[in-house]
Amino acid sequence: MIPISSPSQWGLAVCAAICIGLTKSGFGGFGLLIVSLMAMVLPAKESTGAVLPLLITADLMAVSGFRHHADWKEICALLPATLPGLIAGWWLLDVIPGRIFGHVLGWMILAMMALVVWQRLDRRVLATVMSHPALASFSGFLAGLSTMLANAGGPAMTFHLLARRFDKMAFVGTCGWFFFITNLIKVPFSVSLGLISRPALLLDLCLIPAVAAGFLLGKSVLGKIPQGPFDLMLLIMSLAAALKLVLS
Repeated sequence: MIPISSPSQWGLAVCAAICIGLTKSGFGGFGLLIVSLMAMVLPAKESTGAVLPLLITADLMAVSGFRHHADWKEICALLPATLPGLIAGWWLLDVIPGRIFGHVLGWMILAMMALVVWQRLDRRVLATVMSHPALASFSGFLAGLSTMLANAGGPAMTFHLLARRFDKMAFVGTCGWFFFITNLIKVPFSVSLGLISRPALLLDLCLIPAVAAGFLLGKSVLGKIPQGPFDLMLLIMSLAAALKLVLS
């Protein structure tokens, strides 16, 4: 049976699904809203497992819609550190209470976004960050850790790709392939923790049209937004999501 029944639960679930589509079309700040909305519909851990198949569905839309814009050199640089991050998140998921990790994740995102703002004001910082050999390892590990714990790897990728000065199309295409690969890797970990269930999969099937609607909406808007406002929007949405985690 589908694990939700009331109109309010369905409304929240549909909003979360639309946010998933928007996130995968370039509006990554909606990513942490997904966590919050689904946690209001299902128990926290179960909501993480229920969201994963929807994320993979949206990833397929992203890699199809932006397949010519991915930077594979950057993806290959990030992935070696991402797998240890996923393993660490899988282990911590059963050890650290979610409320504590939310605060830690929020402060980490705030620190990363502060660095992005700083580098925009001081080009010496930009040069140092971009040339540092540890940047890809740090970003990849943090993305793997946060996406395993809370399906919230978007801010880490926002930090990394903004530091690399990616344009908006390369940003979306690279994120699409990166998270498609990492989300597929997450499936056996989530199954081993009992986070993916048959009722949740039935719910996901019902929500796929809302995911598609969110993706198509985001893709249509993306082409109309200049690069400068797009970068600013990513920063503001990531900061807002981080503050929500810190203050919740």
